[in-house]
Amino acid sequence: MNNEPRIGFIGFGEAGYHLAKGLRRAGLAHINAFDIHIATTGRGEKIRQRARESEVSLCESQAELAAACNVLFSTVTADQAEVAAEQNAPYLNERHLYADLNSVSPALKQSIGRMVSATGARFVEIAIMSPVKPHLHRVPMFLGGPHAPELREMLAPFDMKLEIVSEQIGTAAAIKMCRSIVVKGLEALVFECVLAAVPYEADQRVFATLEETMPGMNWQRLAGYMVGRVIEHGHRRARELEEVAATLRAIGVDPLMTEASAKRQDWGAALGLLPQFGGQPPDDYRLVVEAIAKK
Repeated sequence: MNNEPRIGFIGFGEAGYHLAKGLRRAGLAHINAFDIHIATTGRGEKIRQRARESEVSLCESQAELAAACNVLFSTVTADQAEVAAEQNAPYLNERHLYADLNSVSPALKQSIGRMVSATGARFVEIAIMSPVKPHLHRVPMFLGGPHAPELREMLAPFDMKLEIVSEQIGTAAAIKMCRSIVVKGLEALVFECVLAAVPYEADQRVFATLEETMPGMNWQRLAGYMVGRVIEHGHRRARELEEVAATLRAIGVDPLMTEASAKRQDWGAALGLLPQFGGQPPDDYRLVVEAIAKK
């Protein structure tokens, strides 16, 4: 088998775009992508623009993508991971490596793995452990499954940060899910905190006392970053938290805090504030609170 990876992205949103851009800069010659929204007004043009910027060849169908590539990266939203696997399974065979990079539960990773393996293709689970945008293809990733070493070897020339955590499918996903309880939950908590603190002009004092209790966090700057993440990516983060909740239920843990965090993330995204800030969230959380007060 030719070890030169011909990578195809299933879904070409933010994660796929930034990974592809980094891999192209690192010298990967063959990158393709297919996105079901390519013909959607607005979203389709954004996908085509991303493809031009990252020098990625867009395919017209799942069949064309599978024919053009020997490594497929599923980079869709969490709620579409299983659907994407179902839609692409008819075109997979023994020459394919199928890597699921989506933030889904261990049980769903295992289910997708069985679906892919039934086609003769090899399955690898990948958990992306940091925001992709600043790191591009060098974002830290945890890999799982018996075929993870093969994928890591194929991608070795491109200086990616790939760590194999287990031969079992599900371990990498469990690490990602448990981390998200804290990270996405803290975003929701900090957002709710500033919603209350700013109207009382108490926010600076609140963060000063938090800095005394938990030093080194730079709570005020962290608040700006986290509130921005909620209004920009809250919908996607809420879907990931739903997968976290499923993970907890599967082992008999009632996901009380996780479900509350998902509701706050969804609420923040539903405000639709991003266009007011030119498509980029402000660094100052107070501007967000002020915008909410005017709605």
